Amino acid sequence: MVCAAAMGIAAATLPAQSIAKRVAQVKDGTVRMSYASRSDVCGNGAGNISTHNGSQRNSSSSGSTTITTTRHNEWEDECESGPVRVAIDVADGKPIALRAYVGGRWRPGTEVTDLGTVPARDAVDYLLDDLARADGRVAGEAIFPATIADSVTVWPRLLSLAKDDSRTKDVRKQAVFWVSQAAGEKATEGLKEVVGDAATDQDVRLQAVFALSQRPKDEGVPALLDVAKGSKDPRIRKQAIFWLGQSGDPRAVAYFESVLLKK
Repeated sequence: MVCAAAMGIAAATLPAQSIAKRVAQVKDGTVRMSYASRSDVCGNGAGNISTHNGSQRNSSSSGSTTITTTRHNEWEDECESGPVRVAIDVADGKPIALRAYVGGRWRPGTEVTDLGTVPARDAVDYLLDDLARADGRVAGEAIFPATIADSVTVWPRLLSLAKDDSRTKDVRKQAVFWVSQAAGEKATEGLKEVVGDAATDQDVRLQAVFALSQRPKDEGVPALLDVAKGSKDPRIRKQAIFWLGQSGDPRAVAYFESVLLKK
């Protein structure tokens, strides 16, 4: 028991470099770690994670069935406030897949290395600086759990990822999407920079246009109007116009009217 307690204390102070080092020591199996979640994040421990503002990401296993009813106010499932729990599958010494949960508890497993509770900032550093550079799908899967860590502002780093040509397209698109969920006009301005950067992969720029459509209307609509009026890329411009049409905003309608009257 004394040894177990000592290991728990050590795990609680693992720096990011030690997280990467510990993961690198695993040849095959699963590495687990837990860290504090944002105060507005909760989960049911089974892959369903939500925030108080209503945004939701469901990472339940395939084959699950969702039944939608009309009386949403008569029932509510339990939503635990944390922690974030991340499981990383490793094969031949390389991370190959990641799963994130909030709440619940780990079940005993074979070939499992549990790092225990790690500082949220160090977990984010590992996810964005190390794991997001890995090969395969795990790099993109590392983005979301970083965004729900406690007391860490990640959107500036996500914008850097979106602009980083050395990262995979999936990582960059995931980074752009989760920037769209961040609060603040600076995030919107950063997305506009991605859209306007002709050197950036077009698919990433299209994702940034979509991300602008997810921003609050007072931020997103003016930004989309700027893209629709000023972009020299027909596909980017067309996408901006599409999302303006979906907004139903009077400013979008006025823009469409002005375009039509010119014909």
